[in-house]
Amino acid sequence: MHTIKGKALFVLGSSHRTASIEVRERLALDVVRAQQLAQLLRAQQSVDECLILNTCNRVEIYGVASGELRTPLLNQLSTLHGMPVTELEMHSYWLTGEEAVRHAFEVASGLDSQMVGENEILGQLKEAYAQAAGQKHTGQVLNRVFQKSFQAAKWVRTHTGVSKGQVSIGNVATELALRVCGDLAEAQVVLLGSGEVGEKTTQALVSRGAERIIVAGRNLERARTLADQFTGAAASLDKLPQLLIHADIVIGATASSQPLITAELLTPIMKNRPTQPLIAIDTALPRDIDPVVDEISNVYLYNLDHLAQIANENLRAREAEVATARQSLLERARRLWEALR
Repeated sequence: MHTIKGKALFVLGSSHRTASIEVRERLALDVVRAQQLAQLLRAQQSVDECLILNTCNRVEIYGVASGELRTPLLNQLSTLHGMPVTELEMHSYWLTGEEAVRHAFEVASGLDSQMVGENEILGQLKEAYAQAAGQKHTGQVLNRVFQKSFQAAKWVRTHTGVSKGQVSIGNVATELALRVCGDLAEAQVVLLGSGEVGEKTTQALVSRGAERIIVAGRNLERARTLADQFTGAAASLDKLPQLLIHADIVIGATASSQPLITAELLTPIMKNRPTQPLIAIDTALPRDIDPVVDEISNVYLYNLDHLAQIANENLRAREAEVATARQSLLERARRLWEALR
């Protein structure tokens, strides 16, 4: 039985497991569209609760509803994204009942992440939950599911080695920069974005020897605040063409809905520095760096999929820990589902 008093707990989602980076980019929701979708869902009589999780590698809708909702929900998303329902079905998953609970637990614990064991997803999920709860979009069921998922994530981090190695986008981007450049002390690094990912990336860069970092952001004051933490420099994104002239490494970490670095921008810059390569690392989705720049001579572009390959290199050594964590989450999900029913 997959219902709670005649109502279904479900999750409809798309992630790195079901969609390429190109498709994930098309399905990404900005803050406004995510809020609009949540309001549309709650306006439906059949929907009692809902929460939308939107990260660089997944878009998921959690809900509690009566009646069949999968088809109308897919139709809504089809209209929102301009993507045929058949294509959406190819790149999405639909889970109900205990499976939905277990999935929420695995997402919160970083077990379902592209970089297995990363902790950033927990903060993102907590933020999504706080927003949904604040708008009274959650109720008895989702409140219990997510509060229990946070407890489960804490247990996994505390009692297993799944997160060993401090897996995070910032750390992995820095590791990639080190592998390509060798020494970061003399490298001119331009970091796009002063948000959470930008801050963690900066900390990782400094800890690995980077000394010449420029933080570029739309909010210059915020960029300055971050740069001041490591005696770096700050600049407005308007200055990006000038910043790229001397950059050895550029890292994209903004929430922009459009690419900030395009072939049109970069081609003339690279022509004026024919012997100096540019390492471009894009940690954002939607992407900060247009993928076509990889075709420009001396530009070496890496995206989230490349970062995941590096992050999961030591996954084999953590397989036993992952298995232990999964078994614990399975049992926790089963107990919660029985309690909910």
